[in-house]
Amino acid sequence: MSNKYAIVLAAGQGTRMKSKLYKVLHPVMGIPMVEHVINQLEALNLDRIITIVGHGAEKVKEQLGDRTLYANQLEQLGTGHAVQQAESLLKDKQGITLVVCGDTPLLTKETLAQLYTYHQQTEAKVTVLTAKMSDPTGYGRVLRNQHGGVERIVEHKDASSEELQVTEINTGTYCFDNQFLFNALSDVTNENAQGEYYLPDVIEIAKMRNEKVSAYMTDDANETIGVNDRVALAHAEKLMKKRVNEYHMRNGVTIVDPDQTYISPSVKIDPDVIIEPGSIIRGETTISSDTVIGPNSEIEDCHIGNSTTIKHSVVHQSEIGSNVHIGPFAHIRPQSEIHDHVKIGNFVEVKKSLIQDASKVSHLSYIGDAEIGKDVNVGCGTITVNYDGENKYKTTIKDGAFIGCNSNLIAPVTIGEGALVAAGSTINKDVPDDALSIARSKQINKENYAKKIKKTSK
Repeated sequence: MSNKYAIVLAAGQGTRMKSKLYKVLHPVMGIPMVEHVINQLEALNLDRIITIVGHGAEKVKEQLGDRTLYANQLEQLGTGHAVQQAESLLKDKQGITLVVCGDTPLLTKETLAQLYTYHQQTEAKVTVLTAKMSDPTGYGRVLRNQHGGVERIVEHKDASSEELQVTEINTGTYCFDNQFLFNALSDVTNENAQGEYYLPDVIEIAKMRNEKVSAYMTDDANETIGVNDRVALAHAEKLMKKRVNEYHMRNGVTIVDPDQTYISPSVKIDPDVIIEPGSIIRGETTISSDTVIGPNSEIEDCHIGNSTTIKHSVVHQSEIGSNVHIGPFAHIRPQSEIHDHVKIGNFVEVKKSLIQDASKVSHLSYIGDAEIGKDVNVGCGTITVNYDGENKYKTTIKDGAFIGCNSNLIAPVTIGEGALVAAGSTINKDVPDDALSIARSKQINKENYAKKIKKTSK
């Protein structure tokens, strides 16, 4: 079996994006375009991946890390010139090299594997991935001879009016015999409208040398689209969203309104989960069976257990147990850990806190930098006062404690097991186990005082 390599073209500036963000780093469903490409290539178990970088090179390297080798294209002189930058890393290798653009985020590992297989079966020196498009504007056209073989590829700007009528397009993805590729690139010239060195010219060189050229046409043209501006970016986002949602639905997830549901490709969801409309689920999130998300919830980088409900709420970078009820209108901030059978009610904010089994924070509370034990009831309006302007401090509430409404717990402070805190208390000292703590001013009633105030205000 031949060695397999890949070159990812990611050096162009992407001026049509009109953005300070480098083109291939624009996200589709939360993942940069070039990372989508690398993810699919990695699934093919290649011997080597090389990414050609230019504009924004350091940011691309920062995003992809050591998942790929890199070659720099200091001047953007065309796709052929870009591939040449990998010569020192690949020239002497035997095998097949796949060339793919970094702005084609919808390409799948299945299509790329089929392209490889077809290339091997036809024993070609070059195989181009093609597709038919109803509107091929901007794409190079694949020109075939009377026998259906690939004659040459002409770029849109260099095509005649007759050639522009061809709807079979070059997707910009190729398989090459590796040594032939770099040998042929030395004969590519820039005698064209753009003054650039075009990679498709290798096909014409192959024909001149009587080498075999083949083309593999994918039946899903949408998969091959390149993203060059914000309109194409939005189109790619829509197509990717549809693909991801259909994948989950076919695997037993109920998505009530797929058009109004956003799920990143990296999310893992078990069967019998229900996703209500308006929900956004991102990052390395996992959701276990029988859980209901939404409507209108935002989940990012969370692990969520079985039979949990998260309604009209935001949950980020946290661990959520089973049989938990969150919302409506709750906010679970990063580094929180919510155990089983917990209730987090309306307008509750939890930040960097542990809440253990069967505890309740039902209304209008802020729980920050806290550790709450089992079977604790936190009354409406309770605040853990964790910040003194310079440092954050911890509040500990032990098992079975009951915190009355509108209590301020001034950290660092510990509420003992089974203790009671009277409503309206401001607690700044530890409360022993099973104690009742009352910390509020004595009520004073001044008879007829309100009448005097009203008279003086007239």
